[in-house]
Parts: sequence; structure tokens; C-alpha cells
Amino acid sequence: MKLKVCGMKYIDNIQQVADLQPDYLGFIFYEKSKRNFEGIIPALPKSIKKTGVFVNEMLEIVISMVEEYRLEAIQLHGDESVAYVLELKAQLKERKALFIEENKLQTKKKNKQYVAEERIEIIKVFGIKDSFDFDVLKPYLEVVDYFLFDTKGAERGGNGTTFDWTVLEKYPFKKPFFLSGGIGIEELSEVQKIKGSDLPVYAVDVNSKFESAPGVKKVEILKEFKNSLTLRN
Repeated sequence: MKLKVCGMKYIDNIQQVADLQPDYLGFIFYEKSKRNFEGIIPALPKSIKKTGVFVNEMLEIVISMVEEYRLEAIQLHGDESVAYVLELKAQLKERKALFIEENKLQTKKKNKQYVAEERIEIIKVFGIKDSFDFDVLKPYLEVVDYFLFDTKGAERGGNGTTFDWTVLEKYPFKKPFFLSGGIGIEELSEVQKIKGSDLPVYAVDVNSKFESAPGVKKVEILKEFKNSLTLRN
């Protein structure tokens, strides 16, 4: 099981959390969020996947953020349709083709395009409260890499509350997913239980429960959480 730390905001804190070697670091590009990211992402270890979090954003802006911040994963936290995801993947593929062709031509101009060494991952978020109709996931099965299940609340993430995880016992697919929503050190034993289940839990996603202020992560508690779970593969 892998670890994603989301809602990163400040350079010093980003570097401190990166030293813990989580598998993913999430940067929220959504102006209404208290953790909206603007600024510079410091150099990170290659093992950490920079993840951009978007909410019903225009495709052109998503692509520009991928290129500007050299993102390796995209988390769609809004009401994005299957058609939206397919168009996003098509545009990413087109940009990669253009990049490769320009390199073949060996242009002297500095290339501003960016292509991840591996295919950029697509994570689609769905909110859950007391129940969930898993049939809504079927159209996305072939077009996204992972689902992320978060607590359905007033905010688009970062609500600080968990949903009823027993709902996931009816999850009918093999598609791996991120478990999110109000996970803190207090939920450690429950996370360990679900980790030992037959569910295809790929990663846990943590955010507000490990903060002293929006976007400021408590590094020592994060370290304790990560070590206790032995999350590294």
C-alpha cells in the first residue's frame, strides 16, 4: 500500500514531507480551496509522483499545469465525464507526440514542452457518505488508472471526516483505488484492517488530519503514521 500526502502548499514544508519519501505529493490547483497551490515546487526525489488536483478545470489549464510543474499524475476531483477524461488523455498523447517529433528534428530552440518518463496517471475521485452506487464507476473502468474514494461533504476534499468504510465491502471491481477522507493517526488501526482485506486498496491519501494549519503538515506525526503502516513496498 502506498502513501499520498495531499494539499501541499509551502516550500519548506514540502521539502520536509518529501524527506519522508511518500509515494505521491498532491498539489491542489483550485482557487476555492484553502490549500490552493501557487508558487514553485522544489526538486523532489524521483520516487515521488507530483500529482495535480483539479476540479472541473478547463483542459487547456490542466495541460498547462502538467507542463509547468512537470506533473506525473492528475487527480480529477470534480464532476468530470468520461468524455472529458478521454479528451484529456488524447491531448496528453498529442503533446507527447509533438515533443518526440521536435526532438527528432533536433531543433536548436529550447523545448518548453514536457513529457513524463512514464504515462501520466489519471485518478478519478468519487465522494461517498453512507451509501454508494458502484454502477456509476463502470464507464470509467477502462479510462482511468485509479479511483479515489473521499468523504462526500461541503468541501471538495479536506473535510476532515471519514465515511463509512463498510460501504466498500460491496466494491465489485478489480480496479485499484486510493482511500481518502479524514484519515489521521487515530484511524491507523482501521487503515491496517482494510489494508489486510481483499479489497484492491492501492494507497491511502491523507491531508487535513495531519495539519497544524491549511497546507502545513505535521511532519513527525506523518512519519509515525507512515512507519507504522510500513507503506513502502
